[in-house]
Formats: sequence, C-alpha cells, structure tokens
Amino acid sequence: MPSLTLIEARARAQQISEVSYEVELDLTDADGPTFGSRTVTRFRSTTESTFLELTSARELTVHVDGSLVEPAYDGHRIQLRLDPSEALHEVVVDARLPYTTDGEGMHRAVDAADGETYLGAYLGLDIAQRVYACFDQNDLKAPITTSVAADPRWTVLANGRAVADGAANGDGRWTFEATPPIPPALFTVAAGPWRSVRWQHAGLPFGWHARASLGVELDRDAAELRSVTERCFDHYAGLFDEPYPFDSYDQVLVPGLNWGAQEMPGCVLFRDELLPRGRVPAETRVLRASIIAHEMAHMWFGDSMTMTWWEDTWLQESFADYMGYRVAAGAAGFPGAQVTHEIMQKPAAYLADERRSTHPVAPATEDVPDVDSAATIFDAISYAKGNSVLRQLATWLGDEAFLRGVNDHLTRHRFANASLADLVDALADATDRDVRAWVDLWLRRSGFDTLRVERVDGVPVLHRDGSRPHRVTVTAYDDDLTEVARLLVDVADEPIPLPQLAGRVIVPNAAGETFARIVLDGRSRAAVAAGLSGIGDVVARAVLWTMVLDEVGTRALPVDGLVDLVERHLPVEPDPTVVTAIVEHSLRLVLLRAGAGDVAGLVERVAEACAAGLAAAPAPDVAAAFARGVVVGSMDADLLLGWLDADEVAGQPMTPALRWRAVQRLAELGAVDADGIEAERRLSPGLEADIGVAAALAARPTAEAKSAAWRVAAVADVGNRIFDATFRGLWAAGPGDLLAPYVERYLREAPGWAARGQGFAQVVGRARPPFALTPAQLAMLDEACAGELPTVLRRQWEDWRDDLG
Repeated sequence: MPSLTLIEARARAQQISEVSYEVELDLTDADGPTFGSRTVTRFRSTTESTFLELTSARELTVHVDGSLVEPAYDGHRIQLRLDPSEALHEVVVDARLPYTTDGEGMHRAVDAADGETYLGAYLGLDIAQRVYACFDQNDLKAPITTSVAADPRWTVLANGRAVADGAANGDGRWTFEATPPIPPALFTVAAGPWRSVRWQHAGLPFGWHARASLGVELDRDAAELRSVTERCFDHYAGLFDEPYPFDSYDQVLVPGLNWGAQEMPGCVLFRDELLPRGRVPAETRVLRASIIAHEMAHMWFGDSMTMTWWEDTWLQESFADYMGYRVAAGAAGFPGAQVTHEIMQKPAAYLADERRSTHPVAPATEDVPDVDSAATIFDAISYAKGNSVLRQLATWLGDEAFLRGVNDHLTRHRFANASLADLVDALADATDRDVRAWVDLWLRRSGFDTLRVERVDGVPVLHRDGSRPHRVTVTAYDDDLTEVARLLVDVADEPIPLPQLAGRVIVPNAAGETFARIVLDGRSRAAVAAGLSGIGDVVARAVLWTMVLDEVGTRALPVDGLVDLVERHLPVEPDPTVVTAIVEHSLRLVLLRAGAGDVAGLVERVAEACAAGLAAAPAPDVAAAFARGVVVGSMDADLLLGWLDADEVAGQPMTPALRWRAVQRLAELGAVDADGIEAERRLSPGLEADIGVAAALAARPTAEAKSAAWRVAAVADVGNRIFDATFRGLWAAGPGDLLAPYVERYLREAPGWAARGQGFAQVVGRARPPFALTPAQLAMLDEACAGELPTVLRRQWEDWRDDLG
C-alpha cells in the first residue's frame, strides 16, 4: 500500500483544518470476514481536492456534502473533489473492512479455552485507515465520537467514557463521549466478554480488563494492578502541571498485540502475556509496572502533546521510556526497574548504535521521508538509548530545571503538535546551561562515547573518548569488591585524575546515568572478572554485565569467555532480572558467535550454570528464573520429564509458561512426540496452549516435523502469535543439514509475508534464524538485501547481517 510521505502530509496539513470524526462500527458479525465501518468526517479545506485513507474497503459508498459520489479509490485512498463554496465539508464513508489476525487493524482472536471471540482495533502508523476513513497523520488531530454495535453479552471499551452501555441496555449498542483532539492512529475499540475490575480514583473511572478465561489471574493481580495504576497516576499528578487530559482510564490486556502495549488515550492496550497463568515471575512484575508507568506517561507525551512528524518519535517514546522506569522505581514500589533498563534494554541500544542502520535519537526530518521509514525508527535507539540520554540530560541539568522545562513544553502544546525545536526552547528557558549545544551533541549525532580508566603511577585517570559531556557516578571498591567511595564526576575533554581513589578498583557510570561504553583498566577488569557476583549494588552489577556483553559484541571477549563468567557468577546471582537477562543475552551471543560444533556444548554449560544456581535453593523468584534457564538448554530429558510429572520445580508449582517451554525442549530432544504434546494441550486448553503446541510441534528434530511447521507458518492468514511460535520451534534444532533448506526458504518467502503490513513485517523479521549462517546462506542474505524488500523487513535483515558480522 502507498505509505504517506512527508511532502504529502505537510501539504495536507496546510490545506485541511478543524477536523472531527464520528466513527460507527458494526461488530455484530464477529465470525464473518468483515465488519461495518461508517465514518462522518467534517473539516475545512483550502483546496478543491484531497484524499482520505481507507484500506481494503468493500461495499464502499461515499457522500460528499450530502451527495453520493463515485470517488477514485485504489484500495487505500479515497480521492475527493470538494466544492470551494462550502465552508465546512462533510464526507460520509460507509464500507465493510476485513478482520485481521496479524495485530494490525481490527484484530480478531478466538480463545480456545472457552470459544469466546475478542475484537480489538490495534492501530498505529498507517493503520487507522484499516478501521475507519481518516486523514491518517499526526498533525491533523481531531475529536472522535465513537459508537459500536456488538454482541449484547459483550463489554465494549473505547477512548472515552461510555454514555450508552450496550450490555446494560441489552441491545449491544454503545456510544462514547467525544475525545479531545487526538491523532487518528490513537483511536481504539476493544470488544468481547471481558472480565473487568473497575473503581473510581481522583474523580475518574478506572478499570482493568482481560479475557474471561484469565479471570482468575486478573483477580489474583487486581490489587497490585490497581495499586501501581493509582501510585503512577498520583505521582504524575504531582510531577506535571497539566492535569490528566482525558475523562477515564481503562487498561485492557488483549490477545495478539504486536507491541508490549499501546498508549491509546483513556484506553491503554497491553499484550495479555503480561497477565501470565501461575506464579508471576518477579521480573515480569517489574517490567509490567514499568510498562504501566510508560503508557500512562504517554497520556501527556504523545496523546496530549503529539509529535508533528515521525522524526520526533523519540519525543514521545524516549520520554515515556525514561518516565516509565523512573516512576515504577520511585513511585510504584518497584525499585528494581532501573536494573531492567540497564541489563535488559540498554545492551540492545549499544548494539543498535553500531549497526549501519544507526540514526540519531532525533534524526533530521528529511531522513524520515515516509511512514514506512518511520516504522523503522521505533527501535532500541528511540527507546532505550533515548531513555538513557534523557536520564543524562536530567542529571546534567538538574532534575528541577529539567522538569520545569518539560512542564513548560507540555503546557505550551496541550492537545497540539510539537517538535524538537519546541522542546529545546522550553528547556533553554528553564536553565542557563547551553541546552542547544547539548542537544546537538547528544540528540543530533549517532554513536556513543567511551569512558575509559587508565592508571598513572597507581592513580586512576578517567578519560572520555568522544565529544559529549557526561555527568556520572564513579564507584571505587576495595580488593574484596566492597564499595568504599562514590563520586559524581563531570567528564569532558580533559582527563580526570582521581588520586583519592588510588589503589582502588574503579567503575565509571556505576549508577548508569549515561550512555557510553565502559573500558576498565587492567587491574579493575581482572577484579571484576574474578568477583563480579560479589558487588553488592545490583545496578552496578547490571552495568558491568552490560560491559561484558558489549565486549563479546565487539569480539574483545570470545563467547566462551562469556560462558566462563556465566559459570562463575550466575549461580550465586540473587536478582531474578539479572539471571533472566544474562541467560537470554548469553544464549543469543552463543548462537551468533560460536562455531556450529560448539553451540550445543556452550548452551548446555549455560543451562548447567542455572542448574547449579537452582541447586543452591535460592529465593522462589530467583529459583524460577534459574528453572527457565535450565529448560532452555538442558540435555537431561529425564530431569525435565520428572518436573512435568511432579508439576513442580524447587518446591514451587510449575507455571504453564515453564511447562510449555519444558515440553518444547523435550520435543527438541526427541523425548516427546505429537501425541504427548497434544496431551499437554488438553490439560489446559486456550490461546497460551495453542502457542505452546505450535512451538513444540515445530521443535521436533525430524524432516517431517519441519515440513509440517513450514506449512503452518505459510498459511496466508496465520495469526501473528502462531507464526512467531512456529518459527521459534522450527529453528530450535540449530544450524545443520536439517534446517538448511528452511533458511533458504525463509530468505525467499519472507518478503511476501512481510507485505501484510508493518507490524507483521516486524514479526517476520524477528522470525529469522537465530544462529550463524554458512557462507552460502550469507551470500543469499546479501543478495536479498541488495534487491527489493519491504522497508521494515529490509531494516530487520540489514541489522541481522550486521550482527552476523
């Protein structure tokens, strides 16, 4: 489909104004191929011709200013001819649009646990037009009034408060208050037999909603979810001058969402994997709280104040990411949130900043020429690096000045659009520091600096290789790696001797305030290698583990050296987030960096390190993290079968997620067949089981199983979750003759799959083989990248090629 260009968007924004929408959706035929969409768009225009976006419409009728017309329609755009004598135009578009299963548009999911259907408008870049006719661009914000016809048994949720409740009335007809002006892409509807928890807070209605089959889990976590929501809301109310911009706050855990969550005004969507069955892992609870805080920050950053064009993606995502971890740690009761950022998210940002696709946190407008290009910068740079850069900005400016500038910016652009220049003006007014120079160095340039420690006559000297100013914590340790001193240091052009720390082990950026590579002096590096697990501060451990991962990425440390450190330090790691992150990062690097003959042994060594940690009887949350590490790479089928038979590990019941991962591993080892996998499904049927079955069946190490898996993935309307799970299982056999034909088929056929849309293209790109390729396969990848590819998939594959080296 044609992607809206910057030139087109700027021209239309100058011609069109005072837009409003009335959107009527008919979801009563939830099992059919299409749903009804009727949009009344009112606007003023200075041009006689323009266009509305609407994708894949059937039974299309269009009325312009009261007259039925036959517009030119190419399947994506409705061309309009306007009478210049009309002051206010009204265009009414009626159509039927297809349901989807790929997480873009009106997504339909059927829960195998009870046969119930759920529908959700999952929108985003170039996706609003799959649900209703609109001017699909950020800077034509408009109030939207929504009405929905649905199954009378269902609850329907949308951006505003319900003023007619179709369930209470028994007719299935819902209407909602008009929103303030919002971007078209932030419209949403979520319809189905939701299990709901509702309450009032700060004079507003709040709610959490999940699939009916997750009712037990929602009840289990309701008190925590409510507490996190209220704490975040109250904290933002004190932090921001602008009041909460909308009339309600619903949060919906939906099936099949491509993103972790989406910040729809007044009705936030979360992927429902954040409400797992069984015991909730500690790291999931921390991450969930951070996402709740992140999406709530978007009510101000993105929903009220919205970027004008997509080069300022960071203006919303970096801020929300920064505020999410900050508020989860400082207000919501999850002090470990910063650890999640440092060890789970930041390593990906360093990696992204060294690929050919790197870009400044705030790229130039002309570097984002269309919406397809914009989809490629929703990445680790716009999120994790941008988060880190904003944390450095707050540290460098001082928190008071930083928040003063932010509040000024939000007030100036309430329910409007803004750009980087607008933010810089507000920050400059809040401080006497040279914000514009800082922005040029940090936001307008890609790459990162190095903070390097050397010894001169026993005195540690801190150097900066690069050009950016850094304000960071330098921590000193004794020979037992007990912290003895902590300094806040400004690092610029001149080296900084630290004579007061002579003879000590030195770690710069130990609190993670900046975004920079760390290179330790020989003495400090040796001490860390020997005693990393003995450092008491978990953030400092996370920073140092990230340093080690970076060394593997740059090949300064061989991958077996990483596994040596994992064996030495992971079994005594007390933080479950660190355990989970190091297992995931280590396995990724083993698959990419190790020779084909070494992969299985290194994976098993990581699993054995986790088994050693589990044997030490750690706290339940840490034990759960170690157990997940064991099932990923253990060669001991009897151990895993014993866990399944007992339905417990280390005295704790197995969660369904852990059971399915163990079943997949047993399938990889040839220790469970299709009948055994189906028997496991029957224990607890549902969407989660469908996904587990897809991965386990695909993981079986036979040619027949791989062929069957390919047929599942290649179905034209395969769901995004089944597609992802099938490839996860298919590649589980690792490099070798069994999978070689499928590497080649993936390279040939993936571009066609990616044409379904930007979100599904991301899923397709992530489904690539996770292991090193042969020279012949690398040549095929190079040839594919030199040819025609969908924009989003091209970005994914070029990054893949860079990671392969």
